Amino acid sequence: MSTSTSAQLSPETLHKLFSASLTYRDRAYAPYSKFRVGAALLCEDGTIVGGCNVENASYAITKAISEGYNRFLAVAVSSDVPAPTISPCGICRQFLREFLQPHIPIYFISSTYPSSSSSSTSSSGASTELPAFLSDLSRNLEGSDTEAIAAAKKYVVKMTMDELLPNSFGPDNLGMAEPH
Repeated sequence: MSTSTSAQLSPETLHKLFSASLTYRDRAYAPYSKFRVGAALLCEDGTIVGGCNVENASYAITKAISEGYNRFLAVAVSSDVPAPTISPCGICRQFLREFLQPHIPIYFISSTYPSSSSSSTSSSGASTELPAFLSDLSRNLEGSDTEAIAAAKKYVVKMTMDELLPNSFGPDNLGMAEPH
């Protein structure tokens, strides 16, 4: 796959990515903070690699890199917060920037995202029914239909890596085109 944006990702792919972030959130180990976080990365070959915080952080990207993946198409981050406002901390933002190109979309997912709790599920735990707003997520997040925008933003907020960490320092600043 070539580099792409969310407009080129199918609703089914986005749903799997978002649901995976919630599955990993449910696996988090956070006995002290009680703040569970899950993340999922969509790799260029279609593989979804996820991870969760283990109290003081063990992130999905570390797992992906350790398993040989280093090129990603999208990231989804979820927590127990109902509003889709949870975003990576400062250290995580810089860590992500090391491996994400500035145009890569990062989705913040509400804990109320309709994943596996209200519909049938596959063997991986992901819902097999797609929420209606996923049929054209870019239009619904950025278009002019205020009703569709409100429905989508209830569950998902999208930013690019560059929006999340503007004027960042990454491999391209060292003359490195992409991570190897």
